[in-house]
Amino acid sequence: MKELLRGIVTRGVGGLYGVRPVSDPGKEILCRARGILRQKKISPTVGDDVLFSLSDENADPREQSAEAPEDHGRASRDRRRGSSSMRRERKENRGVDVDYVIDEIGERKSLLIRPPVANLDYLFAVIPCASPEPDLLTADKLTVIAENYGIEPVIVLNKADLAPERAKELTGIYRTAGYGVFPLSAVSGEGVEDLRAYLSEISRSQPEGGHVSGAFAGASGAGKSTLMTALFPSLDLTTGAISRKIERGRHTTRHVELYPLRPDPGKAPDAVFWLADTPGFSMLDFTRFDFFPYDELAASFREFDDCLGNCRYTKCTHLREEGCAVIEKMKAGGIAESRHDSYVRIYEEQRKVPEWKRKQNAE
Repeated sequence: MKELLRGIVTRGVGGLYGVRPVSDPGKEILCRARGILRQKKISPTVGDDVLFSLSDENADPREQSAEAPEDHGRASRDRRRGSSSMRRERKENRGVDVDYVIDEIGERKSLLIRPPVANLDYLFAVIPCASPEPDLLTADKLTVIAENYGIEPVIVLNKADLAPERAKELTGIYRTAGYGVFPLSAVSGEGVEDLRAYLSEISRSQPEGGHVSGAFAGASGAGKSTLMTALFPSLDLTTGAISRKIERGRHTTRHVELYPLRPDPGKAPDAVFWLADTPGFSMLDFTRFDFFPYDELAASFREFDDCLGNCRYTKCTHLREEGCAVIEKMKAGGIAESRHDSYVRIYEEQRKVPEWKRKQNAE
């Protein structure tokens, strides 16, 4: 009986996947996916927990050709059209030595559409306190996306040293909403250790064989890249020769990648935080997340929870109705006005989306 190894998909392009064994996350193994997965209409996605093994030398070559999820639609069209680009890609991949195959994909806790990443546990919304002015609507859209997909939002207030009073105000807004908040300065280092300790704590708290993954997102100018460099100085050293193999295709573009990083190697050398990084996380494409009914939006604002069902009107929209429990709580200081304002603006945006487009975005 062949040995099945457990690993995490860390990148994937053109039918080739980098998989890191859970037992040795510092090692990345190049794999293909078995054709049986494609027959089940399942494609490996970055973040997937998988079982993989040495490939059978006598296996059907067709079992070595599953596409990466981000290439699946294009590949299907190319096959129908007899595309020369697909033939070139396969020819290029034949020259890559691949000794392992992905046999099984574990059940997913979550699956983001754009960028495609599975099993994300935390989304760190980076908000600048100044330079530029904080865009709270963007930040609140990020929390809505995370809440809707069962991902824990965490608020990071960068550049707190430039506007301490603003940082204090924003801390109050998001702690009142029920989120963990970390005011800091990625440049001076003030407050960075608190966030590092948090990453270390959540990474160590997992049961044996478990892992924690997260992504940093924010509007342009929030200082996301500077912050990640401050937290993980070794980040640029994690890529190796396998990335060149995966990215050798002519039509390759950079997609999501997972990096196994140790947030606090001095105090917790065994704590590994899996960082999802991609240009797409600068700002998630919110237009692709408008498929859930707008009248369910209130459930994505956790500070609304104790109000839902307690309004005067059964079908209260929580926009401006008399007797709305949400508005009453806001007036009492239990909900920040900026959060309710974001709710109203997102609600109105979603309500304008035609039903046909909503269904299309849900597919």
